[in-house]
Amino acid sequence: MKLLYRFTIMTGILFFVFPLSAPFAGEKDFECLIEPREEIEFSSQVPGILEEVLVERGDIISKGQLLARLKSGVETASVDLAKARVGFGERKKSRNEALLKKKLISAHEMDELETEIQLTRLELNEAQERLKLRTIHSTIDGVVVERFLYPGEYVGEEPILKAASIDPLNVEVIVPVEKLGSIKEGMRARVRPEAPIGGKYTGRVIIVDKVVDAASGTFGVRVELPNPALKLPAGLKCYVRFLTN
Repeated sequence: MKLLYRFTIMTGILFFVFPLSAPFAGEKDFECLIEPREEIEFSSQVPGILEEVLVERGDIISKGQLLARLKSGVETASVDLAKARVGFGERKKSRNEALLKKKLISAHEMDELETEIQLTRLELNEAQERLKLRTIHSTIDGVVVERFLYPGEYVGEEPILKAASIDPLNVEVIVPVEKLGSIKEGMRARVRPEAPIGGKYTGRVIIVDKVVDAASGTFGVRVELPNPALKLPAGLKCYVRFLTN
């Protein structure tokens, strides 16, 4: 185990060395890295011109929130046209129901009318789905990490935004093979982020790798760390101690 020395006292020819403890000093403490739970790049399913981006880097976002919108004048007009056709068909059906009762039109003609209304409703659904493709919504609760495009730019296959989910966080640890079998899923772990955050936080082991890296003689462990107030940022180095009780 490495020792950090604070100072040395010399008395005659004797030297006394006092070790300085590192955070969580001891054989059960391991270096770790705090990472986002997941990172997602949001892009569009269809190409087009970006009309507006409603969030900026650092903004907190929620699942289902509208993030960006492409120009959609043609698609909006198609929806309005389909709605008008559905409305006309329903009014026509209402008028013909009275004629059917008086036997002024046949049941076959009424059936054709109802079929036409069903087809126009399907056309409306199709137009609405095409319009939805022009909007980008968040699939996670998280924070915007990066913004790539701005209004007026062409959107193709490249992403518009990048966001990260940071509640909970993942704490990734590389552990010597000697600890294989002593660290198990469900075990509690105490995490101490580096300065200036500091403090101690308790998480739980959710993954223990079943394959050891032969070259380094280590295996990976993942600790899930709750972060409900989003107090902890991702990307910090840390120390972790696995708790047995």
